[in-house]
Amino acid sequence: MIQSVEKAYQNGVSNYQQGHLEAARSNFDYAVDQMLTCGIPIKNDPDLSAEFDHIVDAVNTLEMDALTQGNGLSAPADPTPAEAAEQATFKVDPTVVAEAQAALKTTQSDLPLVINDTVAGYIDFFTKSRAGHATIVASLQRAGLYRDMIQKVLKREGLPQDLIYLAFAESGFRPRVVNAGSGAGGMWQFMPWGVYGLDRNGWYDERFDPEKATEAYARLIKANYDQLGDWYLAIAAYNWGAGAVQRAVQRTGYADFWELYRRNNLPEQTKQYVPEIIAVALIAKNPKQYGLDSIVPDQPIVTDTVQTNYSVSLQLAADIVGSTASDLADLNPSLLRGVTPPDESFDLHLPAGTKELFEKRIAAIPEDRRRYWRFHAVHAGDTLEEVAREYHVSASEIAAENQIAGGSDLSGLDAVVIPVSPVTAPVRKSALYVTRRGDSLITVADRFNVTVEDLKAWNHLSSSAVPAGRRLYISEPAHVSSARRTERGAATQAHRTGKEKAGVTKAGSAKTGSTKAGTAKGRSTSEASASTKRKPRHS
Repeated sequence: MIQSVEKAYQNGVSNYQQGHLEAARSNFDYAVDQMLTCGIPIKNDPDLSAEFDHIVDAVNTLEMDALTQGNGLSAPADPTPAEAAEQATFKVDPTVVAEAQAALKTTQSDLPLVINDTVAGYIDFFTKSRAGHATIVASLQRAGLYRDMIQKVLKREGLPQDLIYLAFAESGFRPRVVNAGSGAGGMWQFMPWGVYGLDRNGWYDERFDPEKATEAYARLIKANYDQLGDWYLAIAAYNWGAGAVQRAVQRTGYADFWELYRRNNLPEQTKQYVPEIIAVALIAKNPKQYGLDSIVPDQPIVTDTVQTNYSVSLQLAADIVGSTASDLADLNPSLLRGVTPPDESFDLHLPAGTKELFEKRIAAIPEDRRRYWRFHAVHAGDTLEEVAREYHVSASEIAAENQIAGGSDLSGLDAVVIPVSPVTAPVRKSALYVTRRGDSLITVADRFNVTVEDLKAWNHLSSSAVPAGRRLYISEPAHVSSARRTERGAATQAHRTGKEKAGVTKAGSAKTGSTKAGTAKGRSTSEASASTKRKPRHS
């Protein structure tokens, strides 16, 4: 297996060197997938563990190299607000300054907002330039998805509510943005290394989990404030690092952001970071004055959550609850491979109102097949042959797995499972065996490495004797076909209501820049930002 993994990796390197980035990503994914799905505990095998670490580190190195040259192994995304603001010219407009000072007098904020020429320059850029205006409109609209969640976390930690606007500068409230220059990722732009209380492995990256990343952000910004005693310095430290800001304070004797700004004791990026956030807060709190009162924020994301300890694909989960893999990817942006991790607890988010339906239907599908199989809700007029063509499998395989006897009429069924096996999946033995003369359940069980009790249960037998020519299930068949159509109708209505509550709509996801497919950095994702200039460092 290690040879096969190395071959896939070397093919990826070759494609990478030739500029075929999508092909390279596919090769790298396949190399990692082989180890993750081999069925051998990687950590318990020194050779496999060493190979896994080698491959992951090598792929990450190539990814970072690609990021420094452009968009990495992913498609480009719209710039973050901070990246867009690099176009700002900061010409001081006395009118903008006067208007901002007037707005400040009536603006309520739990941060010490001020107006100066730099802040006014950002206000001018975000409200009067085409690029700046488009950026702030999209970001404030998208903020509706996460505002309630972020404010709850900030309140729980006893932090100012207006610290939410750091997410505007960092990502524009996009949970899967990756900074091209530094590799920082997620709504709060955490580095791929560092101790933030966020897990990261071959299956998921919690930097891209909006709630967990927000909790990590709250802990970090609170620690910055506890160390530095000033909110402007705490915000600057989020960009530059608390240690670096502390040393600047010690060198100058001034624990004041604006004094450090005037004395040029801060990096240029950090000097602009705090004024930008002040400007955004003022604009967001005075939408009418700045012509933004027509913005309709996206509806907050509301989900059901199930805890999995098995691997299930987002495609199968979407089939089961009547959603799409794209919508489920939006609800689970931390998943890197479009599937939940095996043998590890994971909180899978589903459209509101579908948890019970998911748990009932997933229980009917053997656990070891939930990563690749599909689920098809039968509609009026469906035939076995038509369904088989749709999923590119044989009608006989569908019939065997669903215990459909004779004919192609599916009118009496609520749903069928589809035994899809991708080329990367291990070849499974046939689900059916035709007994021969001399066979018994004991000999069949021994031949296929199953138990006699399993064979009896799968084939509804009470005796160990079987006649020649009997067709036996020698692996667990699916049990979803007997459900009533009335149940499906009720479940579909429940899902439709839940989805409306969740605000998971085409307009609310694709248009606002949310993730369109399952995985980060090239694994069918729509977001990986590209800028080599901004390099947030959250130490």
